[in-house]
Amino acid sequence: MSAPIDAARVQAFFSRPERAQASDFLRREIAARMHERLQLVKIAPRRVLDAGCGAGADLAMLQKDFPAAQIVGLDAAPAMVAAAAAPASKLAALNQFLNKLLPAKAGIDLLCGDFAQLPLASASLDLVWSNLALHWHPQPDRVFAEWQRGLRADGLLMFSCFGPDTFKELKAAFAQADGAPHALPFVDMHDFGDMLVAAGFSTPVLDMETITLTYATAVQLLEDARAWGGNPLATRGRGLMGRAAWARMLAALEKTRRADGKLGLSFEIIYGHAFRPPPRVNKAGEAIIRFDLPRKR
Repeated sequence: MSAPIDAARVQAFFSRPERAQASDFLRREIAARMHERLQLVKIAPRRVLDAGCGAGADLAMLQKDFPAAQIVGLDAAPAMVAAAAAPASKLAALNQFLNKLLPAKAGIDLLCGDFAQLPLASASLDLVWSNLALHWHPQPDRVFAEWQRGLRADGLLMFSCFGPDTFKELKAAFAQADGAPHALPFVDMHDFGDMLVAAGFSTPVLDMETITLTYATAVQLLEDARAWGGNPLATRGRGLMGRAAWARMLAALEKTRRADGKLGLSFEIIYGHAFRPPPRVNKAGEAIIRFDLPRKR
């Protein structure tokens, strides 16, 4: 478990897509960088899942890359699925045209659900794509296991998410105000690697980079931080922070001003990809299947 994330609080935030719109510029930048990595992998998927698709900005890009594939967008927030349906409907004529030309179902389909409980059959996906969504789930190990179940042999998982140094300036400033957590701790890249191996993925590759955004005022910085989802921890304080504590936080944040006079906000971006390996077989060609007995309670 990465953190005591309140899933209901996360879903409530994303139930109003306009809240997240102000932060979408970074999602678009990360999607572009993921896309560059995807171009290095030669695949021709029949079915692609965008796990945590949000308002659906990545769906058109994936369909452009794989016009013969069915692109499935999945999000836990019904409002986000509804927002994704608007641009997807503009492609309806193209979908109908492709379906006439191609034997397999092509186009974009949308589903509402938890990406740790996919409403899809086992081994029915060739590519799972997830852009800056994994860190919202309290059990990423469970998510990886489910994505592995959904992928066919040699299917590819490609994802991005926030790492531990995300919001480090803000975390340090709030630490001067009180002892309560005000942002997610986020999972370390190496722990993700262990989780992928434990879930049955092969040759996982992970790397990270830090992107720093700058702001003229603390108000602007805090508004963007809220646009990323605020504080969805179940352990967060229930009341408002007092004036004195808030003043201490702002004073600590002001001390971090850079030489150019701007306030910086760091984002550690983790990129990962891995394959579902083909089943192991013995010399007779029989598949070797791992079976774990349920634990006694």
